[in-house]
Amino acid sequence: MEECFDWDSGCLAEGLRCYRTGQFFEAHEHWEAVWLTLQEPEKSFLQALIQVTAAFHHLGRGNRTGALSLLTRSLRRLDRCPTPYCSLDLEPLRKQVRVSLALLQAEQQPTPMPIPEFRLIDRRHSSATALL
Repeated sequence: MEECFDWDSGCLAEGLRCYRTGQFFEAHEHWEAVWLTLQEPEKSFLQALIQVTAAFHHLGRGNRTGALSLLTRSLRRLDRCPTPYCSLDLEPLRKQVRVSLALLQAEQQPTPMPIPEFRLIDRRHSSATALL
């Protein structure tokens, strides 16, 4: 699989740092700067990650309906991608987004809501590293 994204530096890495620390709006902003420069299919893939991030931003502001909409659209995009893709293991992410959707649809929102993990694929050792 291609290694189209550099998650170790620049806006992608800064977005991951923000995501891991719950700074969802800031993560969205960093990733959007990269998204604007991409072509398909990477553009739709990064848009899916941005939508996950934006969903949790909305959830933190009490906008359950917005979070549901964004997670649903994100999952549609993620389901079109192979795994791994752009150095991320997408299967755990898709499963976690589905769990979040199910909880929100059932109007059950644990506090705190579990945040889906972004697992980077370590190509040197063929393993995944969890990054929230």
